[in-house]
Amino acid sequence: MAAASLSPRARYREQTRAEIKEIALKQLAEGGTASVALTRIAKEVGLSGPALYRYFDSRDALLTDLVRDAYADLGAAVAAAADALATDAARRMRLRTLATAVRLWAIAHPHRYLLIEGTPVPGYTAPPDTLESARAVLGPFLACFEEAGPAPSVQPLVDQMTTWAREDTAVAEWARGHVSTDSEGTALAGAVLAWTQLHGAVSLEVSGQFRGMGHDGGTLLTAQMDSLADTFALD
Repeated sequence: MAAASLSPRARYREQTRAEIKEIALKQLAEGGTASVALTRIAKEVGLSGPALYRYFDSRDALLTDLVRDAYADLGAAVAAAADALATDAARRMRLRTLATAVRLWAIAHPHRYLLIEGTPVPGYTAPPDTLESARAVLGPFLACFEEAGPAPSVQPLVDQMTTWAREDTAVAEWARGHVSTDSEGTALAGAVLAWTQLHGAVSLEVSGQFRGMGHDGGTLLTAQMDSLADTFALD
């Protein structure tokens, strides 16, 4: 619903929720998830503790909104990178471009990236719909590996992914939204390996672990994606 069509009360509610989330993100950036405190947020917004619970009934509910927003923004960044590619772009270049989009978003929003991809928050369980959000981020990577030629070293993983798609209809439907049926196992294996390498490198970079190591994360990421492209014989 457009903001202009909301009642004054509804607009105030949405504005207050947005302000609460903005303050929570600031706390997240300052000290991680452990620093997100509803009592401190209430004080900064100018609400009493009980009043704040009318907007978010728990800290977990607030974190869930932040997780959903982060996945949506990261997914949009990856989708935009995919849409900007030429239709005949080489798969190797497509893989590099998508990986770079994830890295640049993570560098710009390190606290949000670590919220969704970092150490799990103790006692917090994300709702099931965030799985679909995560798949939306990974989906464009699948197309990079359609009709690829995986090396023998990764064939066992391809076989496992093929079985997974065969036994899980939700996974099969998701994969078929990006690749042909015959390429499901290869595409899933390639995307999972790409995400594993990408997440490892990006998480270390946004956590500051690359300082003083004599390289930048972009160069490392390109080398990783090119190595994976070689493994799958991408053009």
